[in-house]
Amino acid sequence: MDMRKLVGRNFARLRRAQGLTQEEVEARSGFSQQYLSGLERGQRNPTIITVYELAQAIGVSHMDLVAPDDDTDRQEA
Repeated sequence: MDMRKLVGRNFARLRRAQGLTQEEVEARSGFSQQYLSGLERGQRNPTIITVYELAQAIGVSHMDLVAPDDDTDRQEA
């Protein structure tokens, strides 16, 4: 399991579910839109503090960002 891709997928899904754009998350979190885009594409390796801060910015638990998703189950099968 590639944790970078998992966190990115979860972040993108949860951000959209909250009705937030990357630009809105940028304003809430201080992380640039370019960073957020790279994160969502699985190209960034966020620290645990970053995961926590991003979760706070979109109103979810940090555990939601690292929870296995349906794609993880299919990749491991």
